[in-house]
Amino acid sequence: MTASAHSLSAHAVRPLVYDPAFERAEDDEAETARELVDTMLQISRKVQADEGHAFRSVHAKGHGILRAQLQVLDGLPAAYAQGVFAQPRTYPVVMRFSTPPGDLLDDRVSTPRAVALKLVGVQGPRVPGAQGQATQDFLMANGPAFSAPTGKKFLANLKLLAATTDRADGAKRVLSAALRGVESLVEKVGGESATLKAMGGHPLTHILGESFFTQVPLLYGPYMAKLSLVPVSPELVALTDRKLDMDDRPDALREAVVAHFRTHGGRWDLRVQLCVDLEAMPIEDASVPWPEERSPYVTVAHLSAGPQDAWSDARVAAVNDGMSFSPWHALQAHRPLGSVMRLRQAAYEAAARFRGSSNATPVREPEQLDDFPD
Repeated sequence: MTASAHSLSAHAVRPLVYDPAFERAEDDEAETARELVDTMLQISRKVQADEGHAFRSVHAKGHGILRAQLQVLDGLPAAYAQGVFAQPRTYPVVMRFSTPPGDLLDDRVSTPRAVALKLVGVQGPRVPGAQGQATQDFLMANGPAFSAPTGKKFLANLKLLAATTDRADGAKRVLSAALRGVESLVEKVGGESATLKAMGGHPLTHILGESFFTQVPLLYGPYMAKLSLVPVSPELVALTDRKLDMDDRPDALREAVVAHFRTHGGRWDLRVQLCVDLEAMPIEDASVPWPEERSPYVTVAHLSAGPQDAWSDARVAAVNDGMSFSPWHALQAHRPLGSVMRLRQAAYEAAARFRGSSNATPVREPEQLDDFPD
């Protein structure tokens, strides 16, 4: 396959070459990292006590697990042919759809949607802590920028999430409905509030119609980038902004994903946005959307998934219990950047260890997907 029409504008992009001086540690970043680990484990312990099983500290509730394949395009402009996208080839992929909270909420408590991709069979120099692995993870949510600018603010937000983990589900549904009403008013005047959506004000829409973004930057070979995943097949595009009936359906998102992939497949474009200006496209402020008029998202690969059982006991055991997703499962060519990403490394590792130990289920990085449950 060849690069999409986006490549015409891609040739005009002049990306900045990464310099270590672009990253600056926050004051007391090591202490912030320790507190983040403690907060994530606090969430995990509370949910384990409530559910009798250990789940992820964040993105605990899964809405679909897919086996897919990623086909890297041939003929990419040189700046975009980096890392796992350096050569045209196909990778097997595990996709997991989720929502961010650490507890298993009724879907009427409507928070942002997310997807995690795990490419398998990836070879090359690894980031510290990922030696011996053969995977590349990309974690994405349905907004172009992160909800917190820095690691410290990320910790503050997570502490708020931890404090509400044990609140009554019914009260959260009432709050979520109120927040959706406020967010609707904001959007009617041309605005949008990531804070309102994160607190439960996200519209009750179909997760498969969403476009997803890494939100936080990572290396892209010698450059810096954000990635996005955009639905392109007609059956997925038709679900964009599609409202879901969630009355008396606490798992409506999962039911919708399973119903779709029972008879249909789906295709997405994986796109890359390169950093061209640190003022407009900062590394250490994850809350700033990078302007697409300065550097457009360019398609570098196609992701496809055929009809399949998107939720089964075997897949839950293999992925929800037996795998972890982290931006630090990565090639050196895609090392995460910025304070939010730096804090995620130890926190995600600690959460995965807790989950594996509590459930007596090893959490491992796969080397191949030949035995992935159908």
